This record gives sequence, C-alpha cells and structure tokens, in this order.
Amino acid sequence: MNAVRRQRIAILISGRGTNMSALAAACMDPTYPGQIVGVIANHADAPGLETAERSGITAIAVEQSAFADRAKHEAAVLKALDDLKPDVVCLAGYMRILSEGFVRRYSGRLVNIHPSLLPLFPGLDTHTRALATGMRVHGCTVHFVTDRMDEGPIIAQAAIAIEPDDTAETLGARLLRAEHRLYPHALKLVLDGTVRMSNGRAITKGSRKSAEDNTANPPHILVSPEARSG
Repeated sequence: MNAVRRQRIAILISGRGTNMSALAAACMDPTYPGQIVGVIANHADAPGLETAERSGITAIAVEQSAFADRAKHEAAVLKALDDLKPDVVCLAGYMRILSEGFVRRYSGRLVNIHPSLLPLFPGLDTHTRALATGMRVHGCTVHFVTDRMDEGPIIAQAAIAIEPDDTAETLGARLLRAEHRLYPHALKLVLDGTVRMSNGRAITKGSRKSAEDNTANPPHILVSPEARSG
C-alpha cells in the first residue's frame, strides 16, 4: 500500500507559539496527514522560534521593524512562504492583519484559531468580554481566513464551562488547553479533505462512519473535558 502524502504546513506566529507546539506534537504521529515545513515569526525574539528549532523545524524571523511599511514586510513574509511551498498556512497567534492579496493567494488554504465561539467576540480581549456579558460557556474556533477579520467559515469549535470564580486569566489558561486539542483536530479535517472552503462556506464531506455515529459526534465539534465541569 502506498503511503499517504503528508501535506506541507507553514505556521505564522508572533510570540510563544503554544498552538504551534500543539500542531508540531500532532505531526509527530506518522499517520497525521501533515508535516510542518517551517515556522515564520514577525519578531526575531519570538520564543516560538527557539521552540521550533528545538523540534528540528525550520524557523524564520521576518522582523517587521526592519521594513518601512506593512506592505514591504508582508511581501517578505510571502517570499519566505514561497520558499517553503506550503499546502496549508496556519496562523497561531500571528498578531498582524493580513492584506486582501495575501488572503487571496492562500484562499481555502489559510486557517486561524481564535479564542472565542465565533461569531461571538471577534477581535481582542475575548475572555474579559465573555465574563463581562455573563456568558456561561466560552470556547475557541478554527476557521478559514478571509479578508474580513475573524469572519471566515468555521471549521471546528470547542466549548468550555465558565466557572463562577473565573477571571480572564483563569478562563484563558483553561481555554488554551482546549485550543491545543482543537487546532490539530480541525487542521486534520482540512488536510484530509473532510472540510473545505467553497463559495465562502465551509463544506463538510460525508463521513465514512455510519450516519448514527456521525450525528453523535460531528467532526466540527470537539468535546472538551472542561465543558463538563460545573
């Protein structure tokens, strides 16, 4: 039997890259349908670059302060990506808004993880905003990236319970553990063709499991242990 081709993954980070590490751990399994071919950071001192190097992953710094403007910096990032030849590009805490041209180049192959149950709480400070509005649940979303921030088609989500004594810090720490499970799960759905983007929508291919099994555990929902607390 011929080995399944493992698709090439490039990851963009700005800081620690904890979700990058979760993806790298998943890719250590030879049956996972992807391999990380490079990590690019927009800050040379991003701790995630050292983490990538320790894992034997090509780590590239494209320092944004070295460029006169956003367009020149983005062009350099695109050049680095062209050299890596990725099939899929993952944003993992990449704190830069991408241009329409960048998004269009990787349309359907550019994914992001966001710390809320989109469409709730796009943008920043999601944990504080969830607490301030009295939410009983919080969560994270992996979605295809479009030219509208945090509005791309949803690939998969995970939810956790909000505890009465939660702060933004405790809620964020617990949600991060759910993110580390969700992102590899959602990326696999994209890599193996279970979920794809078409005409601005996320399309799910029929599962090989029975209809009953697929209904009980749909591929776009990841049940997090934290969701059962309380």
